Amino acid sequence: MTNTTHDAPPVDGRVGEEALPVVARRIPFGVLLVSTGLIGWLAAGILILEKLELYRDPDHVTSCDINPWVSCGRVMETWQSELFGFPNPFIGLVGFGVIITTGVVLLAGARLAGWYWLGLQLGVTLGSVFAVWLWSQALFEIYILCLYCMIVWAAMIPLLILTTVRNLVHGVIPAPRTFTRWIAAWVGPIIAVSYVAVGASVFFRFLHVFTG
Repeated sequence: MTNTTHDAPPVDGRVGEEALPVVARRIPFGVLLVSTGLIGWLAAGILILEKLELYRDPDHVTSCDINPWVSCGRVMETWQSELFGFPNPFIGLVGFGVIITTGVVLLAGARLAGWYWLGLQLGVTLGSVFAVWLWSQALFEIYILCLYCMIVWAAMIPLLILTTVRNLVHGVIPAPRTFTRWIAAWVGPIIAVSYVAVGASVFFRFLHVFTG
């Protein structure tokens, strides 16, 4: 398969992969995909196992039923947990499986075509939109947190941001070079701010739980 990597303009005057920001290089990005994919895949897998146990035994207490506000079991009872008619974690299991496979392929030295990166970008973006929707439902509608769901949220934040930056740097997503350089330089703080924003939303929404 072909890749658009070497067709992208260098961001700092150098040529080849060494001219790219670290996150846009093949091996670091492959490691990112494998690590975030594994985290999300394991969390989704645990949720599926817990859901199967609930099918078998409605009185089953899940491993993250900590209190009335942190309870995977109670979240699984809501319609939001099966938006498409089946448990949401099945979507994560397949999606994160694709992410892990892509990362392994990159680490093996493969070069993927531009259309594949566009497809991956679309999938990651849609997955992130779904995660944001689930976050909003957990905080403002269900008013219960699911620990393993929050792990998935945590995996999606760097996955979306770094995949977008990687595709901007490689020219998969057209953008002015000045903007690409800027976002590549600030990608770390952007991820950090995103984590702080999500953490703050959870903290203040459940402030009475944290403060007793």
